[in-house]
Amino acid sequence: MYRLLLKPIFFSLDPEKAHHFTFNMIRWMHRIPGFGAISRAMYRPTNTESVDLWGLHFPNRIGMAAGFDKDGKLYRELYNYGFGFIEVGTVTPKAQPGNPKPRLFRLPADEALINRMGFNNGGVEELAERLKAKRPKDLIIGGNIGKNKVTPNENALDDYRICRKALHPYVDYFVVNVSSPNTPNLRDLQEKEPLKRILKALKEDNAAEANPKPILLKIAPDLTDAQLDDIIEIVEETQIEGLIATNTTISREGLKTPSEKIEAIGAGGLSGKPVKARSTEVIRYLKKNSKTDFPIIAVGGVQTKADYLEKLEAGASLVQVYTGFIYEGPGLVKKLLA
Repeated sequence: MYRLLLKPIFFSLDPEKAHHFTFNMIRWMHRIPGFGAISRAMYRPTNTESVDLWGLHFPNRIGMAAGFDKDGKLYRELYNYGFGFIEVGTVTPKAQPGNPKPRLFRLPADEALINRMGFNNGGVEELAERLKAKRPKDLIIGGNIGKNKVTPNENALDDYRICRKALHPYVDYFVVNVSSPNTPNLRDLQEKEPLKRILKALKEDNAAEANPKPILLKIAPDLTDAQLDDIIEIVEETQIEGLIATNTTISREGLKTPSEKIEAIGAGGLSGKPVKARSTEVIRYLKKNSKTDFPIIAVGGVQTKADYLEKLEAGASLVQVYTGFIYEGPGLVKKLLA
């Protein structure tokens, strides 16, 4: 029904308006008595194995990637569509509007999206307040944290510390986002020394908590092999709990969409099928060249069961989707795990 009826309607709208329309529709429909139970019966997979990782019990290996539910407005409803975990954010200490519109674009010929949202969110305190609400007991929630656009890189650690502290009581793991291409100079923080400084400080703060939470790093697909070697060294030195590979790419190679349309869209991170191969390549490189077997959450271009199994074969422990959910609809998780 989604592909034949709803998707054509959504794709006739401006992408960002369609996103908000979908959000509101899902929230409204879940207010109808019994709708949540019907959704769970239709979409939550039953023939799947759970996974234990970092002391957490994941009902299945598939999660919703950060960016879809930035402000934690929909995590309880998204659970009904089969996700084993949901990552909220990226969130920043202070609310910010993000980049000017238009900032979200579809590439249907490539089954892809380009976005330059720019960490638009309501701020970490607003998110923390929403996460206080009761949620399904087996739902794992990750908190993806970033820095405000106006915060200079030399003060970035302060922003990450604020977000970690505010979300600590309400999330099950953290993701440090230094790899979005849509905040000026953010990717400079992926360089060896500033990244080690941030991760070491967050690990120290986290260790002082009564119940420390896993800390992961989300990396870009555009890193060179030498930079990936640095990432491996940083993970082993800082002893963070794992990586998410990968974020969106600034590459535009191999697209079916006409080049004039791509040029008219301009800057932004590309997600979806064009990122699939590079994401898998990065995972394989990390697994082959690391001395310690740290877990990796795969994300990038997962729309079919073959895509999902490819990520696991490459060495991923868990797999996230986002763009695939836009193109395939609410039955995606069940399809991947069938």
